Amino acid sequence: MRQKDRIAGGLYGLLIGDALGVPYEFHRAEELPAYEEIEMVPPKWFEKTYIEVEAGTWSDDGAQALCLLDSLLGERRFSLEDYADFLSSWYEMGTWAVDEVVFDVGNQTGYALNAYQRGVPAEECGMLIPEGKGNGALMRVLPLALWHSCQKEVSDKQLVLDAHRQCLITHGHICNQVCCALYCLTALFLLEGKERKEAIEKAVERLRDIYQDLPEYEKELEWSIRPEDIWEGKGSGYVVDCLRSAFMILLRADSYEDAVKQAVLLGDDTDTTACVTGGLAGIYYGVQDIPIRWMKALKEQEKVAELLSQLIEM
Repeated sequence: MRQKDRIAGGLYGLLIGDALGVPYEFHRAEELPAYEEIEMVPPKWFEKTYIEVEAGTWSDDGAQALCLLDSLLGERRFSLEDYADFLSSWYEMGTWAVDEVVFDVGNQTGYALNAYQRGVPAEECGMLIPEGKGNGALMRVLPLALWHSCQKEVSDKQLVLDAHRQCLITHGHICNQVCCALYCLTALFLLEGKERKEAIEKAVERLRDIYQDLPEYEKELEWSIRPEDIWEGKGSGYVVDCLRSAFMILLRADSYEDAVKQAVLLGDDTDTTACVTGGLAGIYYGVQDIPIRWMKALKEQEKVAELLSQLIEM
């Protein structure tokens, strides 16, 4: 598979997973339609979470990921200050939101960005709720791995440090940083064509190597993420559970469609679980495996295609 097909699969995979999960967010698993009925447009009997949001609309997950990619392309490196400005612009004016409408903001994200707009430094905003371990940084981090795969001179350690740093504006706890780093390394190895199990195992191995000089991070990896355990998750908003849910589904799914449907059917934080899972599944299976009906339903594709073109042509 060509690398550009994997990169496109990752970007579209996260956006389509996000959009697929939006109508079902916060519903318990037993309340959801059957597997065959999980679509951008739910069955008529199902009460959507956001009544006014049209099918194919990505949420805060996708918008923040696109903000990150736009920032990386403009700065040609990760700049926390530039990215924080992008997130502030999304929050205030709808930058990279579909139709510039922001309809979903996590509590911790809103609290942090309000502080940033009051002048609190970006490095401090994500720790204003010190124990905050929501998945709001994990859901948006994939563009770092996509961009890194096009930058041969950038080390894996720099990718890890950037994954840490992008958390600071909203979700600064070290647990969030480690989850984002492991996710990015897994995505990177999938982009290189590794099989799913091997990609996760190599990511853990590489992260352990990098964390030899960062003992606090090494401890968090082993104690909180527990990479020696079987990957199991419940689809909640807790960052470790979200990561574990994505790995669990990636390892057992047989297609992109199967992966994101399984993610939605966990219930609860359906858009983010499907977004995080969909990004990895999109890389592994490639953009050609994403159902055409979902690609056609995705809103504002021309804007996404323009960003993607800039990334692939770097």
